[in-house]
Amino acid sequence: MADIPAAPVSALVTGAEIARLAGVTRAAVSNWRRRYDDFPAPAGGGANSPLFDLAEVQAWLDRQRKGKDVSEKVQLWQALRGAYGDDMVGALADVAQCLAKAEGEMPTGLPEDAVGLARRLAASESATEVVHDLAERFTDSVRRAGSDQVTPPRVVRAVRHFAGEVSTDATLFDPACGIGTLLLAVGPERGPRRYGQESDARSASFAQLRADLTGRGGVDIATGDSLRDDRWADLKADLVVCDPPVGDTDWGREELLLDSRWELGTPSRAEGELAWLQHAYAHTAPGGRVLMVMPASVAYRKAGRRIRAELVRRGILTRVTALPPGTASSHALPVHLWHLRRPQTLGDTASTVHMVDLTASDPDGSWEPGSDQVADVPLIDLLDDTVDLTPGRHVEESHRDYAAEYENLRRELTEQVRLLTELLPTLTAGEGPDVADGPSVSVADLARAGLVEYGDPEPVSVSDQLDTDYLQGFLRSAVNTRRSTSTSGTFRLDGKGARIPQMDIAEQRRFGAAFRALQEFEERARRVAELSREAAALARDGLGNGSLTPGS
Repeated sequence: MADIPAAPVSALVTGAEIARLAGVTRAAVSNWRRRYDDFPAPAGGGANSPLFDLAEVQAWLDRQRKGKDVSEKVQLWQALRGAYGDDMVGALADVAQCLAKAEGEMPTGLPEDAVGLARRLAASESATEVVHDLAERFTDSVRRAGSDQVTPPRVVRAVRHFAGEVSTDATLFDPACGIGTLLLAVGPERGPRRYGQESDARSASFAQLRADLTGRGGVDIATGDSLRDDRWADLKADLVVCDPPVGDTDWGREELLLDSRWELGTPSRAEGELAWLQHAYAHTAPGGRVLMVMPASVAYRKAGRRIRAELVRRGILTRVTALPPGTASSHALPVHLWHLRRPQTLGDTASTVHMVDLTASDPDGSWEPGSDQVADVPLIDLLDDTVDLTPGRHVEESHRDYAAEYENLRRELTEQVRLLTELLPTLTAGEGPDVADGPSVSVADLARAGLVEYGDPEPVSVSDQLDTDYLQGFLRSAVNTRRSTSTSGTFRLDGKGARIPQMDIAEQRRFGAAFRALQEFEERARRVAELSREAAALARDGLGNGSLTPGS
């Protein structure tokens, strides 16, 4: 084992750990940093996650009379943090190893103060409690750091809920088990056989020791890369749960091109999540299930379309659940749970996919969906050009009231058409010389005289001698449009060349009213065209899916 570096003079603590020391919220610590000039400066870490010298913090808390006695649990965590730095998984594994040894045996690696604290806590409470508390603190620290190193508590709660009843004689498997959080959380504490694999040796060690110290029998954790070095090649489980690595393009595609696990198709390099999905499915017994945590993008990315289509076509995918934003606490994006089931017989396949959209729900609330959050989608409806498995899209579509929408569109379209005909101004043949050939003035001259300001996108009048609608109407005339349009077709007002006729203000307002009516007519016409397209598209969809039928 590599030598552990000597502990620094004092441990470093985060803002959250200072809050625990003082018995206040993290917001209070942030406020102290702003208000008190003598608050200790960061001694490490980054701008977004600073670390502070523990001795300096304790001295400051004492001076401010904000401190309180530090519990032995906090002292143990701080001692580990000081000795191990960022390798807290290694620290947890060494503590668990220490507590698993007999009293007379001296563990290697752990500082003496940490050994004493851990054993005193285990004597006053239990080894199980000590390990559980350390695992919770580690999960919380990783979550606050925005890392996906461990499965967040909300995701664990969701998987446990949707896994439902698990029999005591079931076999459970997690091929990317980390420190064992998901594997140990699902199903009854006693009874099921649990198997896991984890590429990080310290995490795998802690997961195994954690299970042993908590008295869970029948738990076996192997170390190794599950995709490249499957240590449970012959295992067939009743339930596979997995929160796989996200966005990993180096999952071994080139080495595993002909692997028998890719029965739904060989995943691309960018679709590592679908490699993990098929690995999990390959370890599922007939009638067994898979619950896989997936990024929302896997449901619609182009590269995975063929594999998604096979999942649907074979009736393997039974359910997709979109969890609320914030469930994965390292980011605000929604995550999905994909539910797969291996058929027991040839005809034992799903005929629909149960879509559940919980994206509007509270991530700390109930996981039970309302009637408007679910839809059973026939397989044929999913097998289009995109094979989009995003629940929200299908739930919204299934609860759409085509008849009411179509009637509302027809009503609005009728009203807009009526208003359109009323807006078109009455125009008659002009009398006298052509307006364009009469006296005129350039916009540049009007601007120099202070009658016009250049607005965005058109000039506006700033004088009661000039009507804005009149000004802008003539600027849109064919002759001015030609002057302001380049050979490439780009329109840019030519203030020097653009000219408008000279008229008294009363005549300007008469023309301005006509131009204003034409402008409103054009805007209404665009709305009519938009409504027409919407109505036609809705009618076709409704007639095609049976939601609408021709009237008598």
